[in-house]
Amino acid sequence: MRDILVQLDGGEVSPRRLDVALMLAKRWNARLCGLFLQKEIDAAALVARRPGTHFEAAAAESRKAFEEATAGVNASWQSLPHGDPGFIVSELAIAARYFDLAVVGQGAGDYPQLPDDLVERVVLESGRPVLVIPRTGAVDSLGARVAVAWNGSREASRALHDALPFMASAQEVTLIVVPRQEAAPPDQSPQVDIITHLALHGVHAKLETMRSEDIGVMDLLLSRAYDLGADLLVMGAPAGSSFGKGAGTRFLLRHLTLPVLISG
Repeated sequence: MRDILVQLDGGEVSPRRLDVALMLAKRWNARLCGLFLQKEIDAAALVARRPGTHFEAAAAESRKAFEEATAGVNASWQSLPHGDPGFIVSELAIAARYFDLAVVGQGAGDYPQLPDDLVERVVLESGRPVLVIPRTGAVDSLGARVAVAWNGSREASRALHDALPFMASAQEVTLIVVPRQEAAPPDQSPQVDIITHLALHGVHAKLETMRSEDIGVMDLLLSRAYDLGADLLVMGAPAGSSFGKGAGTRFLLRHLTLPVLISG
């Protein structure tokens, strides 16, 4: 990955997101672009589609912090012109298409800087891998121990291959399989092996099969990732035009305990 976009918004967790993106840019000798966006709180500015006083002050402060943090690094700065919620989500999704990776905030709930649907819209509309950084918890390492949600679907394959740069240097990679009831019997399926495929890329992974009987799939993934000491979870987004058909994915994104790389 040689070109990384990081979404900044002036919130209290924005510096943590910048730290993670900067760490990755240095790891891969990549360019880092900071993009400032924030929901507008000034009603008059929102109607006029112009930046309010608070928006402008937050953008200036964020730019200063970004330029100080990225001194000596190949970096660039941009800011959206105003903070209409629909506009900033669509513009972030469009911008992400021009980068190898987009690093974004978790948003939702009690985090007013970002629209509630920012992550899912960017994942589904950008076509690029999106690294979501949780609101809480320090990110001391990223990609040392990787957990991958694997079910053989198009989305899972896309996410796994998008995560190859992370897995290439990982100490441990675990593919967590939760069998689907409608899966074909082994003797009717093509004889393919994801572990062998990853080994050809220099990734030595192990496969775990788990059943979600008394616990939801997403709860199980978060729990197992925690047990493994994973510092990155990789998963595919649900197919379709919204996360409405993937309520479990939306639940996971709202209850993150570690960074997640998600691809649509």
